[in-house]
Amino acid sequence: MKKTIFSRLAALIIPSLIGISSVFAQHNQNLSSTKSYFPQQSAKVLFVGTFHFHYPGLDAHVTANDDQVDVLSASRQKELTDLVNYIKKFRPTKIAIEAFPEWKATQKLKAYKNGAYRAERDERYQLGMRLATELKLDTIYSIDDNSMVSALSKIDPEYFKALFKDYDYKSEDPYSKMYEHWYKAEDSLRANTSLLVYFKLTNSKRYQQLMHGAYLVGDFKLDDKRGADALAINWYSRNLRIFRNLQEITESPKDRILVIFGNGHGAILRQLLESSPEYEFIEFDSLK
Repeated sequence: MKKTIFSRLAALIIPSLIGISSVFAQHNQNLSSTKSYFPQQSAKVLFVGTFHFHYPGLDAHVTANDDQVDVLSASRQKELTDLVNYIKKFRPTKIAIEAFPEWKATQKLKAYKNGAYRAERDERYQLGMRLATELKLDTIYSIDDNSMVSALSKIDPEYFKALFKDYDYKSEDPYSKMYEHWYKAEDSLRANTSLLVYFKLTNSKRYQQLMHGAYLVGDFKLDDKRGADALAINWYSRNLRIFRNLQEITESPKDRILVIFGNGHGAILRQLLESSPEYEFIEFDSLK
């Protein structure tokens, strides 16, 4: 009797399992076939998320003096050489940095090649211009941008004032306090870790996602959806414009573009680059 029941169950279940397997196989085949609709070669982008070497103190979290890294010290300069040599494995044909056009990066690069700016701590010199010089590149692209906030403030000052009231990235909610503890631990980690090891850790996808999570708590929850609108108009707008500037300097699917920006931009720019059929996102830890 039991054998008969099992036989009947098998007769019902096995065809269903075969059918489900067939559906999954067809689904995977369809996913693979979507690649045929887009270019087989895309411009490669290596995003290098960094801390600001000169500590301008413009972010909500300010690193204590005791935890600040002196990139001009002999030991850190050796670590910088290791980091630069590692990044060079990407073989970039273009370098883009967190700067506005009026910063005149290419003009500064020419002066750098003649010996100027060597004592500047700023990562745009220590990484960007050093790499451009060693790779014999003559241009550095400034692709930073302002958000639409300034335009909005002129169009409707009253709405702008109401929207950004109390929006200052300084909140007392539990998650914001967790982030503050994490930032301090991260400062200590940076101070006691070699630069290459630190960059490999902090340029991982999960790390960048956690950094981005700070924007989704605290002020993000102001007055129902006011914080969400403020984030979109300010932070998301800026990063979308940065991505658009990157598109502007992309000339060929053979381009290999090194992007050096503060790591806070990492999660959004990663998402945009990974989603776009124009680009192939290269993981920092994958260079050989």
